[in-house]
Amino acid sequence: MTLETLLKGVPVIPVLAIRDLAQAVPLARALVAGGLPVLEITLRTPAALEAIRAIKGEVEGALVGVGTVLRPDDLDRAAAAGAVFAVSPGLTEDLARAALAGPLPLLPGTATASEMMRARELGFTAVKFFPAAQAGGPAALKAVAPVLPEMRFCPTGGVSAANMAEYLALPNVFCVGGSWVAPDAAIAAGDWHAITVLASEAVGRAVKTA
Repeated sequence: MTLETLLKGVPVIPVLAIRDLAQAVPLARALVAGGLPVLEITLRTPAALEAIRAIKGEVEGALVGVGTVLRPDDLDRAAAAGAVFAVSPGLTEDLARAALAGPLPLLPGTATASEMMRARELGFTAVKFFPAAQAGGPAALKAVAPVLPEMRFCPTGGVSAANMAEYLALPNVFCVGGSWVAPDAAIAAGDWHAITVLASEAVGRAVKTA
């Protein structure tokens, strides 16, 4: 399955740093119930790979990806855990080669025009724009659109309920990523209903933008 097929029609990818494995399945169920089935589990916590396995095995409708991929072996470990796509904060030639030859489609991170051009040369036209707020936000993506017309972006980093519509209104943005739909306080409290509501609200904002 290609990255474009996976993410087609998905306005928001929740970016999740799961610290407690027991929270993985109810968190994923809450997000899927709110209309956000595509999840990015970052490799920033020791529980990440086991969380991917648990969600893959127990949450119907969830499509689980792995984030914070830094090395080629991260792709292998994520695929073995059941991930179906990968996201990286940047892109190296080694990682690009491994992704193009491997089992998981990769959404590599870019922040500048030079990085976007390099990603294109390496075979990627769908990329992450990260960190979006610090790299210029919607204005930066609007500026690069005429010179890199084939590039499509998923902004992450500083994306929120307040500004997601501004990003999604851009023709070169196909989705956004963010953690605001699953705040740490709600996860710690086990308030899965609140997370479902936040996910539903995000979907509603995206529909109004479309």
